[in-house]
Amino acid sequence: MRTRAIGKRQVGVIGLGAMPMSVAGHMPDENQSIRTILAALDAGVTLVDTADAYTPSHTDVGHNERLVARALSLWGGDTGSVLVATKGGHTRTPEGWGRDGSLDYLRKACDRSLKALGVDSIGLYQHHRPDPNVPYEETMGALKELHDAGKIQMAGISNANPEQIRLARAILGDRLVSVQNEYSPRFRSSEPEIDVCEELGLAFLPWSPLGGIGRTGETTERNAVFTGIAAARGVSPYQVCLAWELARSPVVIPIPGASRPESILDSVRAADLELTAEELARLNG
Repeated sequence: MRTRAIGKRQVGVIGLGAMPMSVAGHMPDENQSIRTILAALDAGVTLVDTADAYTPSHTDVGHNERLVARALSLWGGDTGSVLVATKGGHTRTPEGWGRDGSLDYLRKACDRSLKALGVDSIGLYQHHRPDPNVPYEETMGALKELHDAGKIQMAGISNANPEQIRLARAILGDRLVSVQNEYSPRFRSSEPEIDVCEELGLAFLPWSPLGGIGRTGETTERNAVFTGIAAARGVSPYQVCLAWELARSPVVIPIPGASRPESILDSVRAADLELTAEELARLNG
């Protein structure tokens, strides 16, 4: 698979979002999840995205991280070529999802992720979501501390606006390598963040990159363009969606979620799909 840069690392242009393997009520059995991750790795995927908060229950924080770690331990390939990206700062409690961007919490969260992943240093550690009760400067300072302590090799942020991206860059410097925001045919509001990432040389990792494809309602007309081009090309609409995102900017690296081998293998084929200028114009319309 062709590659793109995250910091000084090169990863395949299509990554794997592991979250669907840990969603309560929808998660597959562990064997299927392991097969899915191994199929992705065998197909050339070298970026796997997870988070401590991806868990079916607040009693099992780190579930998804441990699943990824187990799959890597079973893979016969070069695990050193795989960049595992995890996140901290989104909490799971009996009341549901919460946020904690404090220095003390992120120290504890990072240590817990190190243990769950079974590593001494995390390849890419991302702050999951801004905490309105903690100054963003403090949270970025926590990432800087974790990096300088050797606990993380690269830092990223998620769900950040352009101002937060620039502030993070000012505090973290070259330690900051990526931004992970929602972006898909249905959700295009992250266009300004993509432009800032391209300006600053940061990777942009769209989460939920297939959002809207195959759905009905307000996105039907837009979906029709994607499905029409897919039918003409003899590929899936999901491949067209990912190829459209790859064409948006050289810093974009989609991380489609999957819980079946067939799903991620279909997404991987988007790496070889080149859309024409006319097709892109229609998709951008």
